[in-house]
Order: sequence, then structure tokens, then C-alpha cells
Amino acid sequence: MDSIIVNGGKELSGVIPIAGAKNACLTLMPATLLSEEPLTLTNAPRLSDIKTMTQLLESLGAEVTSMQDGQVQAMSCHGAINHVAEYDIVRKMRASNLVLGPLLAREGQAVVSLPGGCAIGARPMDIHTNGLEAMGATIELKDGYLHAKAPMGGLKGAVIDFPFASVGATENIMMAATLAKGTTVINNAAREPEIVDLADCLRKMGAQIEGDGSPSITIQGVDRLHGATHPVVTDRIELGTYMLAPAIAGGEVELLGGRINLIEAFCEKLDAAGISVTETERGLKVARKNGRLSAVDVVTEPFPGFPTDLQAQMMALLCTADGTSVLEEKIFENRFMHAPELIRMGANIEVNGGTATVHGVNRLKGAPVMATDLRASVSLILAGLAAEGETRVSRVYHLDRGYEQVVRKFSGVGAQIERIKDE
Repeated sequence: MDSIIVNGGKELSGVIPIAGAKNACLTLMPATLLSEEPLTLTNAPRLSDIKTMTQLLESLGAEVTSMQDGQVQAMSCHGAINHVAEYDIVRKMRASNLVLGPLLAREGQAVVSLPGGCAIGARPMDIHTNGLEAMGATIELKDGYLHAKAPMGGLKGAVIDFPFASVGATENIMMAATLAKGTTVINNAAREPEIVDLADCLRKMGAQIEGDGSPSITIQGVDRLHGATHPVVTDRIELGTYMLAPAIAGGEVELLGGRINLIEAFCEKLDAAGISVTETERGLKVARKNGRLSAVDVVTEPFPGFPTDLQAQMMALLCTADGTSVLEEKIFENRFMHAPELIRMGANIEVNGGTATVHGVNRLKGAPVMATDLRASVSLILAGLAAEGETRVSRVYHLDRGYEQVVRKFSGVGAQIERIKDE
């Protein structure tokens, strides 16, 4: 198992290229199951989760070729399809459930293990299955697997009202609806950029989709989809994470490929905290305005609100801000597991249910800490950039699921950081 060692106190300067979005790519890859023709994704991130999705698709009968050092994923699903997504693969990653809709739409049946991923609270599949059942599917849970069957003649269009704006359920139903008979309307749909990116890709494949990016999406089913080539949208969570690096450590960094419209609510909080974000021809430039940062309150919300996947990183920033900040986590329960680790570094944090109160301190101190999930991992690295002395972050295997070449990107702008093998 690896650890990352960070020696803090170094101002940062330079450029960091931002990868394609992990969450977008993991959604786009299962779309290959909807067509017999090839689907090619460019600007793909080089992450362990992408490898896991590749394994899953290959187990279902797809051919996947990784090119250009993993930045191009060429997929084809023209042969026989296996409709069983096995536990041994699905348990590794939550996004594995996104094969359910495509398999049901194309094959008329699917057997999919309940998914795994980071332990950040319950993320039930009911909203997915209820939507598919509204389209005529019958779904039964047996021995940890969802056994789903479409009616004779395939899935049928339906009006589906989500109880909350679920990203995964919106994606699953969108893909299933592309090959359903008739019109499907998703109300209270998720509005994230990854949803829009999926819709753009599906339209290139011949799908008829309107309203993506709004709370109501309409899909008119077609008989078949064809192949396409599609670039994966910029990863807004990686973007926001690296924007915080110069904000925490000092200095100025340019994020290549960054766009404010991907994380506008996040940028508004940075501005209020005393951080300058300016657009350039190549992306975004970030630096402190002057002096000590100011405390700000944060409430996580579905897009276009403040992203839950940037809450841990924002907490690291606010640990040394002037004043008291309150962070409310309204998307996932159990997502403050990084707080005790930050406290080990000298932070003053009180957690009460879904609310964390952060009283800013003058400086953090390096300490041995343990990563508990993907975003917590990088929040501890960010904290280490500003801390006195050495911070050792253990259990960093989580990082490989969501951040490519993290040590290279941080060290490329002047951070003293290295990854070591634990004895």
C-alpha cells in the first residue's frame, strides 16, 4: 500500500492540465452497449475506475481498446452480449450500475450486482429501478443481484417523476429511453454537465434528446443507434481541487481547460473567501487576492449548486481562514470522515450530523493521517501543502480512482510531494 508525503509551506506557480471528467467517462462508456457500431471517446482520464469499467464492459462482450496512453477509449459491442454484470467487478465501483439501463434496452434483460464504491453513505438503487419499472420492466432483487426484464417488444416510453435529482438515475433512464418505444419524459432530472455531455454523445449516436441541462428531459425512442466519436468534458471536480492548491499554499496557478461555467457556485465561494479566479485563453488562473482568507459558509447541493465532491477540499481551505465557517452536507450522509484527520493536523472542527463547523486557525501542522475516501484523500494533501513540516497520507489507493498523475501535477507547480511504498 502506498502513502504520499507532503512538505508544506511552498508557494505554487505554473500550469496544471485538467483531465477529462471521470464521472462523465464512466457514464459514456456504457453507452457503447446501445449500439453494434464503434463508440470512441477522446480526452479520457487515465484512472483505475476507467480500467474497472473496461473490465466490466469486456465481461459483457464489448471490445475495448485503450490508445494514446489511455486518453482514447475505442469500444465496440457488435457481438454476442452477456447480460450478467458480476459482483467481483461491480463491487469496486458505484458507476457499474450504469450498465443496467443499456442492457435492458438492447437485450431486454439484465442481471446486475448491487454496486460498490466509496463508503460515503447510502445511495439506493430504488430511483433507478422505479424509473425502469415505469417503462414496463419487471425487476426483482435476489441474492444481491437486480434481475431485470423488459416487456415483450421492449421498453416503453413513460413520464417519470424523480423524488430528487439523481445523477445516476437520470443517466440510466436516459440511456434506456433512447431505444424505448415512444416518448420518455424525466421530470426533476439532474442538470450536471456530465448529463449534458452524455446527451451530446447520445445525439451523435442518433438519439433524439431535448432539455438536457434543465429539470425536464424528453427522449424520443429510436430503433437503433450508430457509432460516434466524442470528447469527454473537462473534469470539474479535478478542476476545483487544483484551483484550491494556490488558494491554500499561496502563489498563482493556471488550470488548462478550466471553465467557470462548470463550477460557478464554487467560484462564487472562492471569491467570497478572498481568492481571485480569472479566465484566460487556455483556462482559469487562480491566486489569493491578498492577506489571510475569509471564512465562508457552504451548503452542498445538486448542480448548479456547490458540489458535494468539493466539500472535503473546501473544508481543508477553510481550516486556516479568518473566522468561523459552517459546511452543510445535504447530498450524502457520513461524508465528514476527513474531519478527524484534519483535526490531527491542528484544525478546529466540530461535526454535528450533517453540519461541520470550522473555526479557522493560524496554521496547520504536518501529521500522519489516513485517507477514508477519494475526495478525503486529496483534501488531506491540500491541507499538507499549507501545513508546517511533513504530512504523511496513508491509504491513498482511493486517489487512483479519481485523480490521474496527482503527484506529477502538484510537483509540477512547485509542491514538495512524493509517493512512496509502505514497508
